Amino acid sequence: MAGREISDEYLDGYARILAEVSATGRRLNRDELRSRRALGERAAEDGHGLRALVGMHLAATRDAWPSGAAADSVLAAVQQAIDAFAEGYEQAQRLAVRQEEAARREFIDDLLYGRSDLGRLAERAERFGLRLARAHAVAVADARTAYDEAGPVSRQVEQALLGRFGDRRILFTTKDGRLVCVAPGDQDDVLTFFAKQAYAATDGGRVAIGRPHSGPGGVVHSYEEALNALDLAERMNLDEPVLRAADLLVFPVLTRDRQAMADLVRSALGPLEQARGGAEPLIDTLTAYFDAGCNAAEAARRLSLSVRALTYRLDRIHRLTGSNPAEPMHRYTLQTAVIGARLLDWPHREL
Repeated sequence: MAGREISDEYLDGYARILAEVSATGRRLNRDELRSRRALGERAAEDGHGLRALVGMHLAATRDAWPSGAAADSVLAAVQQAIDAFAEGYEQAQRLAVRQEEAARREFIDDLLYGRSDLGRLAERAERFGLRLARAHAVAVADARTAYDEAGPVSRQVEQALLGRFGDRRILFTTKDGRLVCVAPGDQDDVLTFFAKQAYAATDGGRVAIGRPHSGPGGVVHSYEEALNALDLAERMNLDEPVLRAADLLVFPVLTRDRQAMADLVRSALGPLEQARGGAEPLIDTLTAYFDAGCNAAEAARRLSLSVRALTYRLDRIHRLTGSNPAEPMHRYTLQTAVIGARLLDWPHREL
C-alpha cells in the first residue's frame, strides 16, 4: 500500500537462491518455488501492492548480484522467483475475492430475507456501506431474463450508478435474477435514476420501488413491498414502467380480508358465469370501461369493438347482475369487485 514500508521478510532466502543458482547454472527446485509462492501469498494477505513488491525484488537483485555470474543464469533465476512469488500473490488475491464475494452474498441474503440477528446485521452492513439505523428504500427491476452481478447488464447499471452518485452508501446487487438497488430513504433521486437505467438496460423491464422504512428490518420490508408491487402489476395488467408501493396501497387494503373480497366477487360478478362464453369476456368489458373512465367510445376502442357492441355487453351485465355500471353506487360496487377478481385471479381460480 502507498506509503507503507515493506518488510524484507518477503525476500527471505532470495539472495541465497541467486547465489546458488548463479554458481551452478541450475533452475530453482520445487522447494524454492514453493517458498516463493508462500511468501507471495503472505504479502498479499498483509495488503502490500504487487508493483512495490516486484520493485523490491529487483532492487534486491542488484544488491545481491553474484560477482562474475553469467547474466543469463541470474536473470533466469530472477524470472522464476518473481513469477512464483506473483503466482502465490495472485492466488491469495483470488481467494480473498471469493471469500469477499461469499461474505457479500451471505450478507445480501440475510439483509433481504431478514434471516440474521438484527444487531449483528447492522454491524455487518457498515462493511458494505449501509447504516441500517437510517431509513432505506429498495428498488427492484424485473426483466424477461435472469441477471447476475457479473453479467453485462448488471455491470452497465452499476457503472451508471457509480458514475452518477459515487460513494453514496448505495448497495447494488442481484437477487433471484432481478436487479436490486438499496439506497437511503431520503435519496429518492438514486432510486429514480436506477429505475431509468434498469428500464433501458433490460429492454423495458418493469421496476418497482418500495417505501422507505427505518432500522435493520426496514430494508427487507421495503424489498417485500417492491416484490409485491411487481406481482400486483402482473395480476392487474398494470402497464406503468415504474411502480411505487406508496401508490398501490389501496390494493393490499382491499385484499386484507380475503374472504370478504371473495364474497363480494361471488355476489357481484358470479351471475356473469351464466353468460355465453362465461364471465371472463364481460369482466374484460368492465375492466376496459372503468379503465377508460367510463367512456364507452374509448372502452370500445380498447376492446376493438363497436360502441354498439360495447353497450350491448354493458346491458347484458346489468341484466345478469342487477347492477348498472353507469350508476355511481352500482359502479363503485362493480369496480371494486372487478379489482378483487383480478387480484384473486377469478374466474381462472376457484374462490
